[in-house]
Parts: sequence; C-alpha cells; structure tokens
Amino acid sequence: MHKYITFGLILGYNHHEMESEIYSIETPENVTFGYQLAGMGSRFLAALVDSLVILILLMVIYLATIAFLVSPLGQAFGETLGDWVIAIYFLITFGILWGYYIFFELIWNGQSLGKRWAGLRVIRTDGLPITLVESVIRNLVRIIDFLPLYYGVGVVVMMINAQWRRLGDLAAGTVVIKERKDVTLKALGQVTVPITVHHPELITPLGNPATWPFERLSRDDLYVVKEFLVRRPNLLNRAPLAVRLAAKLCQQLDLPAPSTPQTAETLLEQLAALDHNSANSDSAN
Repeated sequence: MHKYITFGLILGYNHHEMESEIYSIETPENVTFGYQLAGMGSRFLAALVDSLVILILLMVIYLATIAFLVSPLGQAFGETLGDWVIAIYFLITFGILWGYYIFFELIWNGQSLGKRWAGLRVIRTDGLPITLVESVIRNLVRIIDFLPLYYGVGVVVMMINAQWRRLGDLAAGTVVIKERKDVTLKALGQVTVPITVHHPELITPLGNPATWPFERLSRDDLYVVKEFLVRRPNLLNRAPLAVRLAAKLCQQLDLPAPSTPQTAETLLEQLAALDHNSANSDSAN
C-alpha cells in the first residue's frame, strides 16, 4: 500500500481534465493525492456489461435446469428429485444475483467484470481497498438504487452528489474511480529520463554534487525522482510536489531544502544525473 500511494502521488492527470473530476485524499503527512472520478457514462457501461453477464449466467442455469427436468434421467427420479433441482436452481439464482458483485470485487480488489472492462475500481473514501463489509453493504443497497427501473434512484442520487456516488456508495463509504495503469519498479527502471541539469547555478549553494552522500538514497527514492521528471509536464501539483520531494531527499542527504520549485527541480535533475552516471560507471566496471 505504501508504494501504491507513493507512486499515486506523482502520477497526476492531464491539465485538460477538470479539477472537479479529481477526488483528493490528504494523508496524515499532509500530502494530497488524487484519483479521477468515474462519471455516469463509464459507470453505466460497466453496469450494462455486468447486467449482460448476469443475464447470460441466469439463462444458462435456467436452460440447464429445464433440460435436466425434461430429460429421461430427471423423469426417472420423479417429482421428489425435481423439487430438489428447482430448489437448487433458485438458490444458485439468488447467489448469482447477490453474490456476483461481492465475489468479483473481493478477488479483483474492487472490480467486477464490467468495471474491469471499463477501467473502473471501487475504493474506500480514505483511499484504501474495499473489504468484505463495504462490498456487502454497497451491493445490498443496490436493490434500492435499481428502483424503479434500472438504477433510476441511483442515477438521481449520482446527479446530485458531487462525487457521482449512488446510495450504495454513500452507505458503504466508497467511491468509484477510473483505474490508472500500475507503475512497477521494473517499468520505472526502464524509463529513459533526461539527465540535463538546466540551471546548475541554482544548486551551487548546496556544494559540489560529487560530494553529496548519494549512497543514502534507496532505489525506490531514485525511481520516484525518475517518475516525477518524466511526468512533470502533466502534473496538476508540479511545483509543490517538486518542493516536497526535494525536501524529503535533502533531509536524507543532510542538505538545505530548496526554497523554490525551480531549485527543487534542478536538484532532482542533478540526482537523476548522478544516478545515471553511477549506473554507467558500474556497467563499465
């Protein structure tokens, strides 16, 4: 979870996206990160896919039950077995209708088949993954959201709510977000980062970079630096994030924290350059 939040801080969104579509969460360390909210259109498509899957499953179970009852085997056992088969049919139907969403949201961490197809995910309002409790609550309330016809109540509530939450979300304390592609350490390691230090004069007061205790930084720290430098043109909170990230690293390096975003970015560029040079040196040896 720590890595997920760390990388989520700097992934950001394109400037063309409306800020009202961003669901912001502030950590205990006073660092704010955001998720893009899933709107009504994408949620409708996900619900449509899920409804079709459920309908297909119900039809398969129904046809299989009828086929067994009219088969010679079903006829041979008489009405007693037929009653048991019908009871099992209704039990399975109930399980599909009420357990479909819960099952998939638990095994896929907040995603049903429809949400997975549409690139959506259910999370708690504090940013943590949903648990069995939240999944059960939001899906029990789904029957109210569904009234009077195909999420009529849910649509009205979503239109009123600024975060596009239906009654089930409000009851369970959840929100539906647009999924972002996972960022892995391996993937970040393959990213080519520009190592040009554009304004080296800004970090002159920090001393010669060659004398910095660079070995104190972990690989995770340097991966975060790389990710920031790659994605900074599209970050909504580029300036404050650069200052916070640089301040954190300077604390580890026993260096004065930069006071301006431009100085902070220059320092991050210098750290990326040092990492690049260090990697090249190791390769040469």
